[in-house]
Amino acid sequence: MAYTDEKLRAKILEMYPETVKHGIEIGLDFNKEKNAYMIKFKKGGHELTTHLEKKDADDCMNDIKCIYLGVQVGQFVKNFEEAEK
Repeated sequence: MAYTDEKLRAKILEMYPETVKHGIEIGLDFNKEKNAYMIKFKKGGHELTTHLEKKDADDCMNDIKCIYLGVQVGQFVKNFEEAEK
């Protein structure tokens, strides 16, 4: 399945709207050696880098949520919600 990094980023933002709600920036790059996308979540001085396997990225583009990525997003958002209290 062919798609651009920007289309995948837009799909992640669509599937995980809490990132937008909390002003979390998302950057990603494809790592050919690992056959995975390296995804960086950033807000202020906080940063989380995780990976998304190519197959999971393909599923994401087909509107299938990736559980692993969802857990990572959820934890990052939770950390910000606690810090904002």
